[in-house]
Amino acid sequence: MAQKSPGTGLSAWIAWTRLVVDPMASTSAPSPSCTGPLGRRGFMQIGLTGFASLGWPALMNLRAAAAAARPDQRTAVILVWLRGGCSHLDTYDPKPEAGSDYRSPFKTISSKVPGTQLTELIPLQAKIADKFTLLRSMAHNGPGHPSGSLQMLSGDTDSADKRMPKLPDWMTIAHYLRAQTREPGPLPNYIGVNPVTRYDSFTIAGPAYVGAGYAPFSVLGDPSRPDFSVPNIGVESESATRRLSDRVALRHSLDRLTRAVDQAGEMGALDAFETQAMNLLTNPAAREAFDLTQEDPRTRERYGMHRWGQQLLLARRLVESGVEIITSVLDGPQCGRVGNWDDHAVNHHVFDALKYRAPFFDQAVSALIEDVYARGLDRRVLVVVSGEFGRTPRISQVASSGGGVASAPAGTVQPGRDHWPRAFTNLWAGGGLQTGGVIGASDKRGEDAIDRIARPGDFLATIYQHLGIEAEKIYLEDFTGRPVPILPHGRPIPELTAAGV
Repeated sequence: MAQKSPGTGLSAWIAWTRLVVDPMASTSAPSPSCTGPLGRRGFMQIGLTGFASLGWPALMNLRAAAAAARPDQRTAVILVWLRGGCSHLDTYDPKPEAGSDYRSPFKTISSKVPGTQLTELIPLQAKIADKFTLLRSMAHNGPGHPSGSLQMLSGDTDSADKRMPKLPDWMTIAHYLRAQTREPGPLPNYIGVNPVTRYDSFTIAGPAYVGAGYAPFSVLGDPSRPDFSVPNIGVESESATRRLSDRVALRHSLDRLTRAVDQAGEMGALDAFETQAMNLLTNPAAREAFDLTQEDPRTRERYGMHRWGQQLLLARRLVESGVEIITSVLDGPQCGRVGNWDDHAVNHHVFDALKYRAPFFDQAVSALIEDVYARGLDRRVLVVVSGEFGRTPRISQVASSGGGVASAPAGTVQPGRDHWPRAFTNLWAGGGLQTGGVIGASDKRGEDAIDRIARPGDFLATIYQHLGIEAEKIYLEDFTGRPVPILPHGRPIPELTAAGV
């Protein structure tokens, strides 16, 4: 059976080269989500026109910042995403004086920061509260999971749910801009360890007009399993490496024929993706970065020998190896019956669900934050923990749609909290921030943000600033060729800028 051409993009080329190394390997291994293969000229039309519209001053600033920073000084972001929306009243913004229809059943506890209280569900985070800042006044107008996610990840202000994003997410944009200012390393610069891509049938993040080549390298599966491995990473035998190199050399010979009539120079851009694929397959550093067995067993146990703990440990290993944009979704079986934080009463008994998942969540997040500081990564690595919104302060009582972990049998009336974008909390750690405080506030019931209200544009502008990206000055061309700003609304949150900046 004839083997297909790799087409374009890193994931396609990896799949093709994997077949060369191991003809029996499956071509159906998970790959980054994209809108479909782009032709060579189509890819470059998106990539080059977008690059041309960056603006000379903005591009020079990016290059100057990149040149001034050593690889171990370049800023990076780890986004820990709580798909479905975490209840702020039951975790980071307790309201012990609210009425019984609103108040969490969980006790409030004092944190290491005087005056800052959390709930008893997250005692490990309470002990290190001096190492993070809570933003308790996040708000937007996206009531659904897709719209809320698109607002938080791409800055789309539309309140309607959409099947696909019309704007690229911040991760893709940062990946694209950083690609213009850094030499390719052994690892992709944007990796999703259980990536932020979908909510059920909706795509909630993606590259849009930036181009499918800038989608994340996706790491799927459970890193806590003894047999966990990342497909298409590392070719260990010399014979396999020779076969791969021979095939690449043959392809280069064929490409030279195309290059002779390739007046626009598009082949050079595809070579960058090919180089990245070859690095993943042959560079020992790439294989080592994904190998959790190299960690001290005590470190692995501190994060937790469960999926969420090992996901975040892998994120730390990757950022320490030079990856600059990492996302990790905490969902799946550790959430309860429906596998996410969407704690409607039809899905979960909200309080049973939170009690079930809290030990995993608290252990993994606190370990990541502690590790970032202990390993001297805290000035350059920003850790952000958020979901698309919070949950309704008022507790609902509705019949369960089915029994299972953290849910009573079908028909049993149980408590739940529904979607709530008017006030919720996210956590910020590292990034050179002056931590140990609280920004903003919600009202006495946690229904509305009332002080230092932050919008998704502010959230994104703050992340961009940490990455050295002047979002208000950078434009990219959309599918119609019209230059559009990467962030039309929002300003960095002053309290969340690096100390001394």
